[in-house]
Amino acid sequence: MTRRTVAAVALALAGVGLSGCVERRYVIESDPPGALVKVNGQPLGPTPVDGYFVYYGNYNFTLIKDGYQTKEVNQRISSPWYELPVVDFVSENLYPGKLEDVRRFRYSLEPLVQVRTDELTHNADQLRERSRSIGDQ
Repeated sequence: MTRRTVAAVALALAGVGLSGCVERRYVIESDPPGALVKVNGQPLGPTPVDGYFVYYGNYNFTLIKDGYQTKEVNQRISSPWYELPVVDFVSENLYPGKLEDVRRFRYSLEPLVQVRTDELTHNADQLRERSRSIGDQ
């Protein structure tokens, strides 16, 4: 190899080593805190919690907490300007720094509605009577 080739390879390797990257993550909080978060069906942890994502698009967040209604959210994470085609090559490969894309989401959970026992018993009796009348036909 010639000196020029060696220098070009060394320069290319140095450029790769100095190239930047984009760190993509989201932070999920809930009111009240401590809800278990699942992302696309996979458990992530109790709120407040953060996770990393690879692609921009729709994510399914599920928040579960005892005494509260389970909340399912289809959350869209849109791409920033520096992830547009052609610009993304520069931001992910040539920009020497590190870009951080942090998205924050906060969800409120609704308390479970307690059904009165006498109301539940009354509804059960009505269903029982309806099922008996179906058998008599």
